[in-house]
Amino acid sequence: MKTIKYFLIGILFLSFSYTQAQVSVNVNIGTPPAWGPVGYTDVRYYYLPDLQTYYDVSTSNYVYLNNGRWVRTRSLPSVYRNYDLYNEYKVVLTDYRGDRPYDNFKTHKVKYGKGYKGKPQKTIGQRPDKDNGHHDNGNHNGNGNGKGNGKGKGKH
Repeated sequence: MKTIKYFLIGILFLSFSYTQAQVSVNVNIGTPPAWGPVGYTDVRYYYLPDLQTYYDVSTSNYVYLNNGRWVRTRSLPSVYRNYDLYNEYKVVLTDYRGDRPYDNFKTHKVKYGKGYKGKPQKTIGQRPDKDNGHHDNGNHNGNGNGKGNGKGKGKH
């Protein structure tokens, strides 16, 4: 009887451990934003050349320099609040692992300078329109490939 009892306790322990492993894997995988480029579901960071900012897909945070320190926030600095991320070119950092993409900032800043455009990109989703209460700068090119100028010329 004791053997059966220990066997059942062992199975429950293994089941619980397996369940915990599944949860931790799911927690570490972020959902790319609608303005993210199509075709990169397992990437952690984008570099936004015109903003000299990183975006952490796993935490939904922007990572940028603020008074000489790298900060992580849910929103862009106020100077970029009206920036059209759907038209901004996103450099997908496929060869980077870890929590500090800015360790390579000097290289990224030179290699992907302001105005950088690589291969055409399509965004995962569509830009929200005025009817949804979101910002719309009126700079639509109709194909969602990220070739717009990304200057964020909208007015409130």
